[in-house]
Amino acid sequence: MKKRLLGILLCIVMVFALAACGTKDEETGGKSNDKDSDGKKTIGVCMPTKTLQRWNQDGDYVKKQLEAAGYKVDLQYADDDIQTQVTQVENMIANNVSVLVIASIDGDSLGTVLAQAKEKNIPVIAHDRLIMNTDAVTYYATFDNYKVGQKQGEYIEKALDLKNAAGPFNIELITGDPGDNNAKFFFSGAMDILQPYIDSGKLVVVSGQTEFAEVATAEWKTEKAQNRMESILSSFYADGTVLHAVMANNDSTALGVANALTSSYSGPWPILTGQDCDIANVKNMIAGKQSMSVFKDTRELAKQVVLMVQAIMEGKDAPINDTETYNNGVFNVPTYQCEPVYADVNNYRELLIDSGYYTEDDLK
Repeated sequence: MKKRLLGILLCIVMVFALAACGTKDEETGGKSNDKDSDGKKTIGVCMPTKTLQRWNQDGDYVKKQLEAAGYKVDLQYADDDIQTQVTQVENMIANNVSVLVIASIDGDSLGTVLAQAKEKNIPVIAHDRLIMNTDAVTYYATFDNYKVGQKQGEYIEKALDLKNAAGPFNIELITGDPGDNNAKFFFSGAMDILQPYIDSGKLVVVSGQTEFAEVATAEWKTEKAQNRMESILSSFYADGTVLHAVMANNDSTALGVANALTSSYSGPWPILTGQDCDIANVKNMIAGKQSMSVFKDTRELAKQVVLMVQAIMEGKDAPINDTETYNNGVFNVPTYQCEPVYADVNNYRELLIDSGYYTEDDLK
């Protein structure tokens, strides 16, 4: 009888214990806000897409360096779909990640969901794309985006010898997604170099398309850049008019321009700029189909993101070098800007191969 009574009491204790565990899981999403079951804290990393080489690299570099620093990483790609990214962020917040690192698809699309992160005291690091119109952003890690555009404009200026040559020279302009705040910095940096030559008539935009809204490329898509450039070539250059330069703000759009030139243009190859040193574009550079690409070493950017995460986790201020440039519509976001450089046929080997960014085989 005593054994039977003892058994009943043990069963009651186990039922209450299981109920208590279930309540805790419901409250925390099955995870502690401090550490996972193996003692490691989780960092949520949201990247916009896998369709562009650079975001695959960014995601890999950030994940590897965070893991090397002792963190678990929840890395998600959103396939250039805003609602998918919002849902991914919501899930990470529900799972109580310790920090969010986000390269946004659209800088204006995350304000509502990031309010949830702020309520739960989850810091947010904007990764290379500024998140707009929210006070929930803690830090921003990026490259000097204005300088990226400047380097593209300066390359054209030097290649055409605009300071000395009489001209006129014909040029067309192409930038990226209007929802990406970086595109405005790239474009304004380049135009601050080129606009005086356009105003003086030394540079002529034959299509007449010079405003940001006219030259923007949704989602930075290669196909959309190619379609627009083919239309420009057939409308304004089919009569033999020479195109001397194309200022393209990144490599995916530059690749579209190169494809359009190959299919729809018979004149001398123009100067063509880019950014990111994607493999296909470096190959084009070697082949003479792209003049330069601004190199942004995403390994360095990942390093700065990890330093920010570590500082946050230790309750310290993260390293920053800019507090004035990047206003997201609510406040000036504390920022670390990495330094961009340009690559062309004269220095790509030193920058890209000798540094271990690519191998010889990658560029064959």
